[in-house]
Amino acid sequence: MRVFVYWNLHRKCWSIKALTGPSRGRVIGHAEYVDLACVEWKVSEAGRQRVLKKKKKNVHAGAVGILESWTGTDWRAHKLCGDKTLFDLNMEEGGASVGVTYNPYKGGTFTDVATGAPVRASRCAYLCPDRRVSAYGVI
Repeated sequence: MRVFVYWNLHRKCWSIKALTGPSRGRVIGHAEYVDLACVEWKVSEAGRQRVLKKKKKNVHAGAVGILESWTGTDWRAHKLCGDKTLFDLNMEEGGASVGVTYNPYKGGTFTDVATGAPVRASRCAYLCPDRRVSAYGVI
């Protein structure tokens, strides 16, 4: 299932919004950990401009991808693609991860934490409850 995942400032967890299926357009859950495949890092420039103008945060940026697994605050752990997630496989292969961050006041794209280079897509991503994001196969 394709989803849009963003950090929920009020619940202090990740919100998962369905982009396909019968729940399309609705938040289908809240999670501590999220594992995504085929990730696009999206920023709405109009939403970013509202943040800059009003100095008030709004939901305008997040990760779009295929939901692989999650550990929810509302439910127990779910795995959608067999016993191992893409995150598990990347860890076993020793794949190098890149930390990804976004700050609307510093620019209009997600960036590599270490280098500051723009990150537009990645093969997969793992989102943690402390807001850390690890991406593998960054493009």
